[in-house]
Amino acid sequence: MAENSLLSKLDGLVSRFEEVGTLITDPAVIADMKRFVKLNKEYRDLEKIVAARSEYLKALNGIEEAKALLESEQDPEMREMAREELDSCNARVPALEEEIKLLLVPADPQDDKNAIVEIRGGTGGDEAALFAGDLYRMYVKYCELKGWKISVSSFSEGSSGGFKEIIFTVSGEKVYGTLKYESGVHRVQRVPATETQGRVHTSAATVAVLPEADEFDVEINEGEIKWDTFRSGGAGGQNVNKVESGVRLRYVWKNPITGVSEEILIECTETRDQPKNKERALTRLRSFIYDKEHQKYLDDIASKRKTMVSTGDRSAKIRTYNYPQGRITDHRINYTIYNLSAFMDGDIQDCLDHLIVAENAERLKESEL
Repeated sequence: MAENSLLSKLDGLVSRFEEVGTLITDPAVIADMKRFVKLNKEYRDLEKIVAARSEYLKALNGIEEAKALLESEQDPEMREMAREELDSCNARVPALEEEIKLLLVPADPQDDKNAIVEIRGGTGGDEAALFAGDLYRMYVKYCELKGWKISVSSFSEGSSGGFKEIIFTVSGEKVYGTLKYESGVHRVQRVPATETQGRVHTSAATVAVLPEADEFDVEINEGEIKWDTFRSGGAGGQNVNKVESGVRLRYVWKNPITGVSEEILIECTETRDQPKNKERALTRLRSFIYDKEHQKYLDDIASKRKTMVSTGDRSAKIRTYNYPQGRITDHRINYTIYNLSAFMDGDIQDCLDHLIVAENAERLKESEL
């Protein structure tokens, strides 16, 4: 029976759950921060599976008990109660099975991390920069709805508004696991403000969503980092002109996949506090390297899955924003809706939900559960 097969998978995880629960209280494990964090994450994931297993067993036992009662009981009221219990448990079992199957499929280990988002105006000049600004505003509105915090690390404004480039960090619960679907090329079709003939132009902006790396995710020789400081531009009063609070780091890193060394250049002018800017520049450096080192992992996913829903291919055109028709189309899942103004105001959850469903379907197919 399918449920026996599923239960046998679950039974093996119960003992591992108990083992991990013991390990995370071991002083030797607690002293090894990298191992402790990894085991804590495994414990939380197993805890969800064990809780679902308990609910599943309860529903299966409820079915058996209700059937036994219907066979032995003569009292009409008791039989009616048994029938209701049987119907309730029968309805609950398929939903629990789907929930458990998804929990058994290994999740992206990066999903729980915060995210660093980079938006860059692509083809289209001033209009592309304006669209990049519109995308940034869309994500800000969405993050406000989710209760997530945004911190801008650096930006370069377009000559007519918007951004040539803007980089920001999003902090909250399962941020990367949600926003990773936004990586790729976003295309806009609309009449630019500078267009006198009323013609529709096509422009584009690229979005890259990187998981924010923790200190122990990557190894960096901080002694080899070259630091420069400079005066931040923009608003901020006298401090901006007098204090060199902006920081620039240069770091030569050897890509373990290609074997090629490259210089990484990162600037941060996020705060007026130079030490804080240094700390945030280091975070971005760690995340950049972490993302590069996990590219092989992302490529492996891309080779297995047909949907290309959350792969590392950031050159793929993922979505079109058509203003004359008020239409949004996500090309990965053939998703089209006509509520562009609400979408640009941060109402993007429905699209993300469809992407998550498509991703989960691929994961289940891949795991053959």
